[in-house]
Amino acid sequence: MNSDVPKQFLPLCGKPALAYSLEAFSTAFPGIELVVALPRLLFPAWELLCTAHSVVITHRLAEGGETRFHSVKNALALIGDDGLVAIHDAARPLVTPALIREAFLAAETYGNCIPVAPLRESVREIRGENSRAVDRLALRIVQTPQVFGAGTIKKAYLQDYRPEFTDDATVVEAMGETIHVIEGDPVNFKITHPYDLAAAEALISIRGPF
Repeated sequence: MNSDVPKQFLPLCGKPALAYSLEAFSTAFPGIELVVALPRLLFPAWELLCTAHSVVITHRLAEGGETRFHSVKNALALIGDDGLVAIHDAARPLVTPALIREAFLAAETYGNCIPVAPLRESVREIRGENSRAVDRLALRIVQTPQVFGAGTIKKAYLQDYRPEFTDDATVVEAMGETIHVIEGDPVNFKITHPYDLAAAEALISIRGPF
């Protein structure tokens, strides 16, 4: 992002990006238990942002770890073993309550759920000096929230960390579980570059946060 400000704290239409995810989950399921994983050094900064922008949605803070895997593991330590758990990237502020509810409903039926979206561009696999076309119809972009049974996801995170654990589905899949997918939302993109932030602001100004 070429910014000294963590991207989950970046201002998005007048409030920090992270606030949008909290609002979406709270709207989808009023009273839902929310845990935010952040580096401990950022706890005071986030609390100041909550005060400055009137972020009053109840949530707890978990200390972030060296990787996404370790941050999720620390957050899971704060919850019980019953019910369903959704894990969401704070850098996806445009998630809708409708997608959250759909993911929970599918996980209730199938045991887990992740939203995925089709690729729009042609794709090539690079191997050294060679490349080959890959059928994009067989590929999907993985999104969050990813929803699992609490006992299953906590058990999965007892495994040792591996570099191939790029999301929660890969961690659960390593235990032999089959992952269920639903259609995601193309607007539920991850803010990675400055132009992503500009696109998110434009969308919010047109449609509102949801």
